Amino acid sequence: MKSVSPPSASFQSQDIVMLRDVYKSFGDNEVLKGVSFSVKRGQVTVLIGKSGSGKSTALRCIDRLEKVNQGRIEVCGHVLTDPGLKLRQLRLDVGIVFQSYNLFPHLTIGENIMLAPRSVKQLSKAEAVDLAKKCLAQVGLAEKFDAYPEQLSGGQQQRAAIARSLAMQPKVVLFDEVTSALDPQLTGEVLRVIERLADDGMTMVMVTHEMNFARKIADQVVFMHQGKVWEIGPASVLDNPQTQELRDFLAHEL
Repeated sequence: MKSVSPPSASFQSQDIVMLRDVYKSFGDNEVLKGVSFSVKRGQVTVLIGKSGSGKSTALRCIDRLEKVNQGRIEVCGHVLTDPGLKLRQLRLDVGIVFQSYNLFPHLTIGENIMLAPRSVKQLSKAEAVDLAKKCLAQVGLAEKFDAYPEQLSGGQQQRAAIARSLAMQPKVVLFDEVTSALDPQLTGEVLRVIERLADDGMTMVMVTHEMNFARKIADQVVFMHQGKVWEIGPASVLDNPQTQELRDFLAHEL
């Protein structure tokens, strides 16, 4: 069966993330084959699909961690295929949280969070301390400012990584399978933090295998299959899939 044509092919002025006919190959392996979708300001978009379907590659292209071979990506007004792109400015507008926490073990949690605001945004130490404490409170870790990463559980470390991203006050936050290395209890505490961010109106694009969470939080679901956008729509597509491929995927995820 052919994929369902995404309705977001014609982009609107309120779109904060736009991918149009994006292709990306690694050597002879074509991972993205004409991917198009858009994300509106304040919207939570969830990318789902089998491993190898291109979800994480699409996410990394949005932050220009990967360069596309063809097509157009625009994020927060930055055209990522523009040779004059200012990567530093793009990274101020776009935060990304990976499945590995990437916290510096020799720095306290507070110091980890203060690092980028001080070096990139030139905040004073007092300003950075205040910001870090606010961001830690936002993820439920107000008491961990002086703790070291090794003293935190995996879920707490992931929440600290989210706080570090929030400290840059991005316009969009990307989440790449942030709970895949966590047990169910720790997964729950991280997902609750993400849910609160959604309630606060944060624009987010996330790759996840947590289908129940996707049903709960997604304004838009993008199902990717074999490097293409196969289905796209509101969270209700998970209960009423239009293609056999999405039905098969959801059956295996249950």
